[in-house]
Amino acid sequence: MALLALFGIADAQAGTTGNVSLTSDYVFRGVSQSNSDPALQGGVEFSAESGAYIGAWGSSISWLSALSTTAAPLSSSLELDVYGGYRGTFSDAVSYDVGALYYWYPGDFPAGFNSADTLEVYAGITVAASEKISLGAKYSVSTTDLFGYVDSGGSGYLDLTANLAVAEGWTIGAHAGRQWIAGNDAFEYTDWKLGVTRAFDNGVSVGLAYTGTDADDALYTNPFGNKVADDTVALAITKAF
Repeated sequence: MALLALFGIADAQAGTTGNVSLTSDYVFRGVSQSNSDPALQGGVEFSAESGAYIGAWGSSISWLSALSTTAAPLSSSLELDVYGGYRGTFSDAVSYDVGALYYWYPGDFPAGFNSADTLEVYAGITVAASEKISLGAKYSVSTTDLFGYVDSGGSGYLDLTANLAVAEGWTIGAHAGRQWIAGNDAFEYTDWKLGVTRAFDNGVSVGLAYTGTDADDALYTNPFGNKVADDTVALAITKAF
């Protein structure tokens, strides 16, 4: 789910929150979902004092439409995610997050096209190593085929993060991830991210992040010749409310 808050796991807070964002490239797990073009995004989440939460998030995309051919036309320009779970704490320094997330890609698809719609369950933990440093680990498993890969149920993704508050409103974030794709070993890869975010008092934040992967370029080049898993730098402007 984009550049919004993937550096770590948020603490449980009661209430309703939302955000809108404009990013120069929607990069998810190291792979561009917008073919290196800008994307408009937004979401809303309700959380209870118990720690339970539910939310929805959406983004413009173009990776599916890029697969369209004259013989098998395909049109899908939107990703809609619905999720829910529970956040809690083991101690003042250690918190956890468990839940499920459904990725939905509405559109028009040719007969026989394997749906990209995906359901994942996840569990994560965050440790506040100090007042300025937090470390996180999260593991997600697909209970369906993963993003259209045939017979890929049970695929997993490991997300490791570290955040450093370097000054008032400034945070440096680092991430390393590994995508396993059941039955499709050649498409598996490792990705990484290094970014900086400036948060302002009015709820606006600006983030700049470099991402890269070791994915096979031949397998991650779309019909337009765009290497969607190549190294890239993305700028995102987000307004939280």
